Amino acid sequence: MAAIPFSQAARIGGYVLGRKLRRVERYPLVLMLEPLLRCNLACKGCGKIDYPDEILNQRLSYDQCMAAIDECGAPAVSIAGGEPLLHREMPRIVEGYIARKKFVILCTNALLLKKKIDQYRPSPFFTWSIHLDGDQVMHDRSVCQDGVYEVARDAILLAKSRGFRTQINCTVFDGADPDRLAAFFDDMMAIGLDGITVSPGYAYERAPDQQHFLNREKTRQLFRDVFRHDPKRKWAFTNSPLFLDFLAGNQTYECTPWSMPLRTVFGWQKPCYLLGEGYVQTFRELIDDTDWENYGVGKYEKCADCMVHCGFEGTATTDAVRHPFKFLKAARHIRTEGPMAPDIDLSRQRPAENVYSSHVERELALIRQSQPEAGKHVTAAWR
Repeated sequence: MAAIPFSQAARIGGYVLGRKLRRVERYPLVLMLEPLLRCNLACKGCGKIDYPDEILNQRLSYDQCMAAIDECGAPAVSIAGGEPLLHREMPRIVEGYIARKKFVILCTNALLLKKKIDQYRPSPFFTWSIHLDGDQVMHDRSVCQDGVYEVARDAILLAKSRGFRTQINCTVFDGADPDRLAAFFDDMMAIGLDGITVSPGYAYERAPDQQHFLNREKTRQLFRDVFRHDPKRKWAFTNSPLFLDFLAGNQTYECTPWSMPLRTVFGWQKPCYLLGEGYVQTFRELIDDTDWENYGVGKYEKCADCMVHCGFEGTATTDAVRHPFKFLKAARHIRTEGPMAPDIDLSRQRPAENVYSSHVERELALIRQSQPEAGKHVTAAWR
């Protein structure tokens, strides 16, 4: 069951086909925007909030957010963080994107949604994406705070009652029970949710909990076990069918890291949404100056276990345009039995480099140059 409206799928499909016909090699599908990194939760699996206050206090302005979409030209934007509802200009930012006819996905943990919802209006171009990593026990454990699941579930019902298109984003970690996850998806469909974005967790190098990220073998087997519960495809996934087929081990894909570029308070993140190994000030610099051949599964140790949607949805979408019959087959049925597709050889990947601290130090130096008083009370917790 597809969760993407036909008009949106057609618009994005036309965008991809147009780039292909013009032989554009690298182009974005979705702008990943982090207008701030501060959050009102502290999840152990998150690699986005481990910064000193000087950085957590930074915000992208409305003009910077508009410039990001104008620069890259993506047909859609996913706004995350941090917690984007903490940004005072967020309603204006959303309206600015909608005025440009961009599809906006506003990702939130929902703790502030009840308070803020009247600042937003339903639109065919706007979707709430509520963070939910499973049922009450699963999700509250994931976010390290009791009661968050109930707040998020109530927020879904509130948003739906106000006429908003509403989906969830669900990150799956090692140890997830397939039966329990399937029951959670059933419950989400039963309450009228419009869609589910699902993805295995990525091992952010600075995340406090490094023990619960899935490797590729576990990912493929887990998703086969989950999809086995949905033979009639009643779950409405926002993910493309071929990406789901990839998660189930039926496709061998290399990632397309430029398809979902990240604009954050540091700049445009190189090489991708998940790896911060450098920042540039323009989208063109990101595309032209990144050594793409140095990254990806089989090329770089940090990428070895990655099967996340922001790296592989672009590949799956391109594959669907090239092979529409394969796309239709996956849309009808995800194979959960039989041999899996061969995986990428990891024997020649280059070793990981620890470059995180240098970027933080560089950003702190820039902040202190522009705001001398900001450097007087610096936490060293990020080191």
